[in-house]
Amino acid sequence: MENRFGFLALVIVALAALFGVAFVTRPAAVAAPAATPGRVAVASVSAVCPDPAGARVSAITPPGGKGAGVATVTEVSPATVAQDAAATARAGATDGGAGAKPPQQVTLDRPGSLWQRELPAKADPVEIYGTGAMAAGLEAAQTGRKADGAARGLASVRCAEPGASAWFVGPGPAAADVTLYLTNADTAQAVVTITAYAGEGPVLGDSGNGLVLKPGEHRAIRMRDLAPSPLLMAVEVRTVSGRVAASARAVLGAGKGADWLPASSAPATSVVVPGIPGGGGPRELFVTAPGERDTVVRIKALTADGFYAMKNRESLDVPAGSTASLDVTTGIGGQPSALVLTADVPIVAGLMATGTGAEQDVAFSAGSPPIDVGSVVADNRAGKKVSSRLILSAPAAAGKVSVQVVPAKGAAPAPVEVDIPAARTREIKPVVPAGGGDFSLIVLPLPGSGPVYGGRVLDEKAPDGLYLTVQPLAQARTSALVPPIAESTAVVLP
Repeated sequence: MENRFGFLALVIVALAALFGVAFVTRPAAVAAPAATPGRVAVASVSAVCPDPAGARVSAITPPGGKGAGVATVTEVSPATVAQDAAATARAGATDGGAGAKPPQQVTLDRPGSLWQRELPAKADPVEIYGTGAMAAGLEAAQTGRKADGAARGLASVRCAEPGASAWFVGPGPAAADVTLYLTNADTAQAVVTITAYAGEGPVLGDSGNGLVLKPGEHRAIRMRDLAPSPLLMAVEVRTVSGRVAASARAVLGAGKGADWLPASSAPATSVVVPGIPGGGGPRELFVTAPGERDTVVRIKALTADGFYAMKNRESLDVPAGSTASLDVTTGIGGQPSALVLTADVPIVAGLMATGTGAEQDVAFSAGSPPIDVGSVVADNRAGKKVSSRLILSAPAAAGKVSVQVVPAKGAAPAPVEVDIPAARTREIKPVVPAGGGDFSLIVLPLPGSGPVYGGRVLDEKAPDGLYLTVQPLAQARTSALVPPIAESTAVVLP
């Protein structure tokens, strides 16, 4: 019995010694790295042009893609989406050139080649879907032009990628006929909620909650049916399930212009509204604080001469859950510029620029992210009366970008390097081949560049007044953020 206890004591002593040695020689504690999203190259890209009837659709994938790939241009309808579900829709015939009918399906397989088509007056939404080498940077836009009527002017929009949330900021139904275009290009049903933030606070409509879109279904929803009285508002489109491509158009009425509202970046405490064109005409800023706290938004204009303190327009009070506006016409002074906004709570912002002439046209910009991975603008034009130009801003460190022109016809000229001094805005008119024509623009930040924000301005001179439209530069669809993954037993628990 004593030997047995003695052996047990020896075992305990040995284990204690091992523990002591391990404790003394253990490595220093190292903090686990914070889990951050990883960036991966995209394998497929989808973009939906919301209402291309009577407009021109342009699509391009930047050159340089590796491997095989294909992009298709297809009308969105329950029938075509059902074919996609059966894996037969995206193997159609190749493009046979411009025609009188909208394409049931067109196949694109040449990176660096600009495809364009004028669609007839009864065209449905169009989806441009790319895979492989045709997915990296795939970009599409629709541009319409009307010479008279309530929607007179140029109206362009970046074709929207289906997602779970989208924000739009601009005039309300009391000032303009605002229409939301929702398209479900997926093979799964989508359930959508719509929330509007007016000057008086949040506006809720029963018809905007729990809206169901079947696969291939698209709807146009007039905001005055949800909230007829607001003069200005922000609209959030959110999906409870599934994804939708959301776009919004504002028609101010005869002689007042019309254009698409670009999607605004998600609410943030620092927002840059880029691509504000110079020249005459009013400029009106819209800011929304969708949360539950009031805020004072501090405003700085960024022009070619640096940051500009706008007298009596340095700040804007925005009550919680509402939208406020500010006339910044004299503050900007007719110069190409950007607005830098900061607040204590997350905000979204947009801007309306009005052209000059007896018949006016309007253009809209919105809060946008920096073009860290580059940007592509599919539709640009140059000629005697029409011109495209870039407005680039570097609010912090100096920026340096490469601007590549890809013409619809002929060889592309060499890229041009552009420097944007720190805290400055520059207007750049791309050099296009002799004779002008249609072209795409590829803007890439160069090594060492600070954050660059920008917008493309397209205008056309007309006897009765200037046609005008703006497209803020969005990040190219070249990569996606994948959330971090961690092991957890919770996934197998009921």
